[in-house]
Amino acid sequence: MDLSLLQAVLSVLSGSAVGFALGLIGGGGSILAVPLLLYVVGLPSAHLAIGTSALAVAANAFANLAQHARNGTVKWPCAAVFAVAGVLGALVGSTIGKAVQGDWLLLLFALVMIAVGVAMLLRRGGEGDPSVRITPAIGVRLAGIGFLTGLLSGFFGIGGGFLIVPGIMLGSGMAILNAVGSSLLSVGAFGTATAVNYAVSGLVDWPVAGLFIAGGVAGGALGMRLAVRLAGRKGMLTRVFAGVIFAVAAYMLYRSVGTLFIHERRRP
Repeated sequence: MDLSLLQAVLSVLSGSAVGFALGLIGGGGSILAVPLLLYVVGLPSAHLAIGTSALAVAANAFANLAQHARNGTVKWPCAAVFAVAGVLGALVGSTIGKAVQGDWLLLLFALVMIAVGVAMLLRRGGEGDPSVRITPAIGVRLAGIGFLTGLLSGFFGIGGGFLIVPGIMLGSGMAILNAVGSSLLSVGAFGTATAVNYAVSGLVDWPVAGLFIAGGVAGGALGMRLAVRLAGRKGMLTRVFAGVIFAVAAYMLYRSVGTLFIHERRRP
């Protein structure tokens, strides 16, 4: 779409908000990308918002992956197996998602947001094994869980960080710090696969995506700085952010259910 100055500013600010949330609490920000693109920036369809969001999430994930790689927290063999299997799942999931009516997709997306919010409130960090190495058994588990996670990520156009981190831990038994770092390869790969699938159908707004990514990089840097200062209050911040997710999900349910009801009333 042709961007107005206001929409360009809102794209940068929305991207900054998502990046800030990711930097501050270490996950969950990308779940807000689709509603921000729809209801704040004003993209005209759910499918366009999902495709654009997937591209932006992938770019920000790869940027954060570089930082984790420098710190040595990425378990590359495990991360690669999970990511490759997940990309296949993401291609399947995004293909199915494009075929689903936009209003139904938003309704399902809102339900996933509620599930993510609950997962944020219940999430606990486990010890795990920081020295884990991949074995045939671990590889099979990672491939299976990765495919299912990618399927969901592709269908809804989200990074899936809250699915990927526990999935990698379940499949490999690695420590949560390593799972967080390793998950970013999958977040970026899943988002890229989903974005490519949507882009083939013309469902990525490239100017908005570029502005959203730029805002996300800046917001992420600020969020990481604040996270260092507020490290002891991270639990409280997570609860507040989960509350925001619930509020946005409720609004999406209201909009999608209302639209579906109107469509049903208009049927002869």
